[in-house]
Amino acid sequence: MNFDTINRINRFLAKIPKHVIIIFTLVIWTLPTLGLMITSLRPVQDINSTGWWTVFTPQKVGGPYAQYCAACHGADGKAIPEADLTDPDLIARYPRSLQMLAMLRKDINGQPHMGDIPLPPPQEAADIAEHLRSGGVTTSRFTLSNYVDALVGYRGRRTYAEDCRDHQQALDLDCNSSDLLNPRGMGRAFLNSLWVTIPATILPILLAAFAGYAFAWLNFKGRFLLFAFLVGLQVVPLQMTLVPISRLYAQMGLNGTFLGVWLFHAGFGMPYSIYLMRNFLGSLPNELFEAAYLDGASHFTAFVRLAIPLAMPAIASLAIFQFLWVWNDLLVSLVFLGGTTPVMTYQISNMVTSLGAGWHLLTAAAFLSMLLPVIVFFTLQRYFVRGMLAGAVKG
Repeated sequence: MNFDTINRINRFLAKIPKHVIIIFTLVIWTLPTLGLMITSLRPVQDINSTGWWTVFTPQKVGGPYAQYCAACHGADGKAIPEADLTDPDLIARYPRSLQMLAMLRKDINGQPHMGDIPLPPPQEAADIAEHLRSGGVTTSRFTLSNYVDALVGYRGRRTYAEDCRDHQQALDLDCNSSDLLNPRGMGRAFLNSLWVTIPATILPILLAAFAGYAFAWLNFKGRFLLFAFLVGLQVVPLQMTLVPISRLYAQMGLNGTFLGVWLFHAGFGMPYSIYLMRNFLGSLPNELFEAAYLDGASHFTAFVRLAIPLAMPAIASLAIFQFLWVWNDLLVSLVFLGGTTPVMTYQISNMVTSLGAGWHLLTAAAFLSMLLPVIVFFTLQRYFVRGMLAGAVKG
């Protein structure tokens, strides 16, 4: 590509309003997330048969009902008044494939019910019965059943609500609010993730604030060498320490405990946290702290009354980074907690069985997992840029 071509491209881009480019980039960036959200709200039958973008097209009746029934009963199921397929009493007579096939084998006015159309196989007859029982031939395009099933960890041919309605739920479920704490579900994992993430976020930030103040405003021998050593620890791969720390935890009885996970996350979050806090606190005006010392303030008073309030942008940035890292972590939780105390990432990784069952729940589980990090990010985002540029500009 020669310079003339580059100049023509630059002149063309210069004519496009900047907000158009920003909007276009935003649309491209958020389109996959939009598709994921729409998929998570669709019934499993629709997810298996069509793409998420089809929700913007007119709804069509498909599947076994359209193949075997729609020609006579109509797309809305009301073409034959004496056999209205939206009538709950009529639908209740044929809850399963056996009852449905028995009804289809009967003659009507001396003629075969299906005419020249062959009887559907048992599986398709069951699909027709389920299609009618789930709300008639005009099923809703959107449902929250995927989220409910993900919360309780329900993997079945039907949804948790449908099986509870017919009293056919799994034996370890009670069809009440206690099912939200089912060990297989995302509800229990959400509480475990909170219990792991909040202390593992607060602890390194608190210690890093003290250490950052010490490196910035306390004079002691070797502080620059020690600070350089701590900065160098940022390049140590996490995987190198798993085996030796796991052995140490086994001797101390910390394997399988929340305390062990908190200490591990705090240890790996400390180098970067100290680096950021030291740079931010070191960029504050010298005169501010000198005036405080002349007025008789101790280092602890200056730290609490001056450093912490002024360092809120850096603390907010650290909170975002540390929270997202710990919340989305799978390796550390898998090694030190395992499946006995599952967190959300572990539960998502096991949402799909070895035979592929339950894969449609991944979209709902993914949104449940990202909900709290998004709230944390947008709550603290106004401090994010200032915190990220900590120490970049003096004055």
